[in-house]
Amino acid sequence: MDKWIDGYFETHLALLKTMAAIPAPSHQEDRRVAFIKEWLDRAGAAGAYIDEAKNVVLPWGCEGRDDITVYMAHTDVVFPDLTPLPVREADGILYAPGVGDDTANAAAILTVIRYLLDRRLQPVQPVLFVLNSCEEGLGNLKGVRQIMKDWAGRIKEVISFDCTMPGGVVCRAVGSERWRVTVRTKGGHSFNDFGAANAIHRLSGLICRLYEQSLPAWDDQRTTFNVGVIRGGTTVNSIAQEAEMLYEYRSDDKKALSVMRDQFFRLFSEAQDADPAVVFEKELLGERPCGDTVDPAAEKALWDRCAAAVRAVTGGEIFPRSGSTDANIPLSLGIPALTFGLYEGGGEHTREEWLRIDSLKAGLKLAVTLVSSHFA
Repeated sequence: MDKWIDGYFETHLALLKTMAAIPAPSHQEDRRVAFIKEWLDRAGAAGAYIDEAKNVVLPWGCEGRDDITVYMAHTDVVFPDLTPLPVREADGILYAPGVGDDTANAAAILTVIRYLLDRRLQPVQPVLFVLNSCEEGLGNLKGVRQIMKDWAGRIKEVISFDCTMPGGVVCRAVGSERWRVTVRTKGGHSFNDFGAANAIHRLSGLICRLYEQSLPAWDDQRTTFNVGVIRGGTTVNSIAQEAEMLYEYRSDDKKALSVMRDQFFRLFSEAQDADPAVVFEKELLGERPCGDTVDPAAEKALWDRCAAAVRAVTGGEIFPRSGSTDANIPLSLGIPALTFGLYEGGGEHTREEWLRIDSLKAGLKLAVTLVSSHFA
């Protein structure tokens, strides 16, 4: 394995640089998806296909099986660019928006497939490789939802390669709800109509109330909220007719998430009822579920297998943490799932994102160690 990775590494790095330059906003991953499918076809990976959610899917030994292990990494990035993304290498560091989250992990899956093909290994247990869409932001986990729908009842466990190398492994799903709140008023001239309801003012009142709310306080959960975007108004001398905000709350506890929803609905209703001349509207933009009950023995078996692989490759130990990833969907369905990455780096979700090139070999070795355990 080590000799193969060393010999293939420059090809892998070139693949990563090529993929990192291809723009792939959530819902608009088409160019990156087409590249991946063409790469798999050229590599001789028979049976790869693109589904209706823009996932690239490669089943291997899955026919007639209901004990499938899924290995996945997402193709989308948080950046809206539709022109090539800048990729730069300097002093052993690779820089590009989205280079780690999640392009490095997606490229690693392709290189693992190349390894299996080169070694002519055959599955003794079924594996489903997925390069999935719409993990980020308002993608709302569309890709993994489609996989769990299309392969319902057949998936045993899921490993999602996302973010950086273990340590921390996501095993507890952080659920969330994202809302757009819009306020509309008659508006008017800032001098002639002074005193008329201002949409920005009324929206800010709701925001202040939200930031005064109490959070669930019981142990063994974490709950947060945020107003991330505010828009509204036209000019400095106009009373704003319309304003909107994007609001989310998150929790790794299903009950706490329900409490936050109830509080949001109550405060929204109070703002809505305060003045019949002011219109408040809310729209659910995205919803990620918390986890549900997972069979403890199956969960432990997956954890132990990943921990042993990490220990063998890096000499380190892993620890559990909460997160909002593709694993949310299988966990919400009671299917064991873990999320961790295959590189070391930082700056995720910024245009200065980077990774250490020398960390990629350990990531590839970890991925090959895990995946090849299903092959002979």
